[in-house]
Amino acid sequence: MRISYADHGHDGVAQKPVVLVLSAIGSTHHRLDFLIGPGRALDPRSFRILAVDAIGNGLTSSPSNSPGQSGRIFPRFGIDDMVHSQHALLAQLGIRQLHAVVGASMGGMQALAWAVLYPGFARRVVALTPMAKTTPWARLINLMARAHLEAGLARVERGAPPHDVWTDWVPLMQAASMRTPSQFDCEIADSGHVETWLAAQTRAWIAQGFDPLDWIWQSYAYDAFDVGLLADHGGDTDKALASICVPTLVGAPPLDLYNPVEAAHRVACHVANCRWVDIQSNYGHLAASALDPNAALALNGEISNFLAN
Repeated sequence: MRISYADHGHDGVAQKPVVLVLSAIGSTHHRLDFLIGPGRALDPRSFRILAVDAIGNGLTSSPSNSPGQSGRIFPRFGIDDMVHSQHALLAQLGIRQLHAVVGASMGGMQALAWAVLYPGFARRVVALTPMAKTTPWARLINLMARAHLEAGLARVERGAPPHDVWTDWVPLMQAASMRTPSQFDCEIADSGHVETWLAAQTRAWIAQGFDPLDWIWQSYAYDAFDVGLLADHGGDTDKALASICVPTLVGAPPLDLYNPVEAAHRVACHVANCRWVDIQSNYGHLAASALDPNAALALNGEISNFLAN
């Protein structure tokens, strides 16, 4: 197993509290960069911040980079496997306690899994736009996304250019499920510009070099997630949430067309020591990102206060 991560604030001398930052589906250790830096919630002057790449993202072990099990023979994995691999990394680094785990989307789901699988290992949990159990709606989105990618891969096998694999995926996973109608209409005032916007988004996504099989494999892990299946909770999601014994911050926007806000409310209702944050943003699932500067500023303030108290 190869694990990729970025290490912020480690000077080799000062013993700073350690914060583990978790990546979302189809993203890297840069996913929460808007929270990291001097004057931000995760300030390298105060914390050592490990931003880790999840299994299947193309940097940590994945279908696209495995020397012995590449492509479709790469084993299926779950979000619990991501967390166990991160725990093994920390053990190798000699880290026995975290000040916090922080994640958004699938990163927020990993953060909840951390709290259930390793109770008390992290003193704080920050889970933005999370689900404790993947909803049928989110699974439907992933099912459609996988179908688009599989159709694109089939076209490429028949001679289409490699970038064609993403053509039908981008409108769903970079627009329809990630944003909201009001935000999209504000960003693109003239409906005639939708095609131009999509073409630019597609070029930007392709430039990141993400592999379609990596995304497909991560989406299977996403679909199978349920904290109730972790540890000894017998499939009881709410019981697993109630077992979380550390202060937890959960945040979500008013509307999320990927991870429904009701799923985040469920987490907040069942974690005993939970602080709820309404993310005031019309960016939907992307509210917990740098795209909405006002929301990013507010989240930095909320998380900074939460980690300090």
